[in-house]
Amino acid sequence: MQCGRCTSLRQMIDRDVDIPTPHGSMNTFITHPEEGGPHPVVFFYMDAPGKREELHDMARRLGTAGYYVVLPNLYYRGAREFNVFSGEPTQTREAMWELLSSLSVPLITSDTAALFAHVDEDPAADAGRIGCVGYCMSGPFSFAMACAYPERIKAAASIYGVRLFGPGSPAEGASKARGELYFACAELDEYAPAEMVDGLERYLDEVGANARVERYPGVHHGFAFPGRGPIYDKAAAERHWERLHALFARNLT
Repeated sequence: MQCGRCTSLRQMIDRDVDIPTPHGSMNTFITHPEEGGPHPVVFFYMDAPGKREELHDMARRLGTAGYYVVLPNLYYRGAREFNVFSGEPTQTREAMWELLSSLSVPLITSDTAALFAHVDEDPAADAGRIGCVGYCMSGPFSFAMACAYPERIKAAASIYGVRLFGPGSPAEGASKARGELYFACAELDEYAPAEMVDGLERYLDEVGANARVERYPGVHHGFAFPGRGPIYDKAAAERHWERLHALFARNLT
């Protein structure tokens, strides 16, 4: 006799794809359910340490809920593979900061156009329903893409994002965003001080953005990553997953 619970299990498809951009080939991890497509799309923008298996597993967790998840290597212009935790002698924190500083909102806007072009052509992806999430350095990129592509990005999340508010930040374009915005902010975050978070929240309210800023008490920058040792906070990480799933369920399904 077949178990009803077993029939609902999703078989996932993982793929590594080189997506062409004006600057080269952007190596990208894609995961989505085998059946039931086309699936709503989530662009997953990596954190500073690099695209790695830890992030692939996080992408899979989103994918098993029924999404076509796209995780590009944003460092592809300078390094096809980079993981500051790998122990490789060339993959140092100094190299990470150099790669990080080479990125900009205009470059990520161009890269995201290439992601749109890819999902527009893949029958497994429902390119009419797209959201995005960015961690750490990519929190502002996720925010900025919601502003740059208001017709396409239905929901965007920033998880302990940096540089979210102030001169030259994505907040300057917040009034353009039409999708729902969510900001998860760690209370003890040296890269995203409380005054920045407070200013962001006030500004989003002033411009009437469909946004929520949520403070996660007692946790540090990086709390959602299981590989971060004592910084990882399971309760806060699970809250962020609940918020992400609810955000995308409201806007993409």
